[in-house]
Amino acid sequence: MKIQQLGSSLDSGCATQYLTTFLINDYVAIDAGCLGLLTPVSKQQSIEHVFLSHSHLDHVASLPLFLDNIYEQESQPPAVYAHEDVWRTLKTDLFNDRLWPDLLRIGAKGNRFLEEHLLVSELPIALSGLRITPVTVNHVIPTLGFLVEDDQSAVIIASDTGPTERLWELAGLQPFRQKLQAVFLECSFSADQAWLANESKHLHSSIFAAEIGKLSAIPRFITVAVHLKGSLREQIERELTALDLADLQMGGADRTWEF
Repeated sequence: MKIQQLGSSLDSGCATQYLTTFLINDYVAIDAGCLGLLTPVSKQQSIEHVFLSHSHLDHVASLPLFLDNIYEQESQPPAVYAHEDVWRTLKTDLFNDRLWPDLLRIGAKGNRFLEEHLLVSELPIALSGLRITPVTVNHVIPTLGFLVEDDQSAVIIASDTGPTERLWELAGLQPFRQKLQAVFLECSFSADQAWLANESKHLHSSIFAAEIGKLSAIPRFITVAVHLKGSLREQIERELTALDLADLQMGGADRTWEF
């Protein structure tokens, strides 16, 4: 399994992420924050499935661009998977002909821009070679984290969340726990902004270790800290490094992991 964290900065040497998209095996995307900015466009055309964790802008911002970029009249449209609350928000607030043309309405009159699929928490989706299980996490709006696995390996992409439980409970079940290779876990805020993390239901560096510690019974895996706020990145990195967690890595623009 290959996981790539897409870059979202105009500076090719910048590790800071402002938008969120992960690519799995080059044809499945988790979130679309910067998906529509991926170059060359042929890489976008290779993506067949897009899973949306929630409707916050840094996770859906470039979805309209992506759908426009890859649209071809005679081609199979990408499958987009989202919770019912996300679909409601997309149709009301994004594809409404005011902020962006209503691609769902336009597509209904001819060739579709996308295929709509409903995500239900804890109901797995089987793709070619992958099994993706959405799980409700603890955020200010309905949000899903994802358990991703193939025959040999598994990863967790927790998405935006404060302290949560069910995701870790399911990750601890066999055969997933035996295959677990990596956890991509957010740490949006530094310790001195814990109050803001609590209000917005994100993690901060003071509780990051306790959250990953909920998987302490599982054999060794790497932890990748992601979703670090741009203005706080250096401070958060220092605070996380000081925790001296085994196998901790920092996520960053266009980083790739293979398991």
